[in-house]
Amino acid sequence: MVLSGIVLANNTRFGNVIVLQNLAHDIALSIRQAQVYGIAVRRCDPTVTELCPAINQFDVAYGVHFMGGEPTFELFVDVDNSGDYDPGETVLSSTIATGYRIDDLCVTPAVGGAETCGLEELNVVFRRPEPDACINGSFDSDDDCVSSYARARIIIKSARDDEAEVIVERTGQISAL
Repeated sequence: MVLSGIVLANNTRFGNVIVLQNLAHDIALSIRQAQVYGIAVRRCDPTVTELCPAINQFDVAYGVHFMGGEPTFELFVDVDNSGDYDPGETVLSSTIATGYRIDDLCVTPAVGGAETCGLEELNVVFRRPEPDACINGSFDSDDDCVSSYARARIIIKSARDDEAEVIVERTGQISAL
């Protein structure tokens, strides 16, 4: 009886850790999808978001928007090339399963300095022709990213405080740990 209780308790914890890891991979895949859309010249579709012009627009960036403490994150098309998410730019909204949350959003400066956590929002944007990530930045007149961050880290937690994270490097590398 005691052995069964131990096995069942550990099985529940194991199941929660697997769901947490799957969530981290889903977030990483959403970021990768934004990267693919951003560099593969995906058209801004006016049937998906009302901010796209009626004509075909292929020179837009795509990104993922996170809000600290919110149970959702958005894959968005950056119609105005600001590098920020604006209401109405959502292509796909994803909801995080009950019992799991985005616990913290962190960035690491490109030049010296320690990682900063506790951000209220985080935007990771990709614009052709480069696979590089523009982390909480903007685009200049030459469509180059202007950002002072080299890395973004999204920390996800379960109700039992198990933790997983997704790391996005400025070079475009995306990993779920």
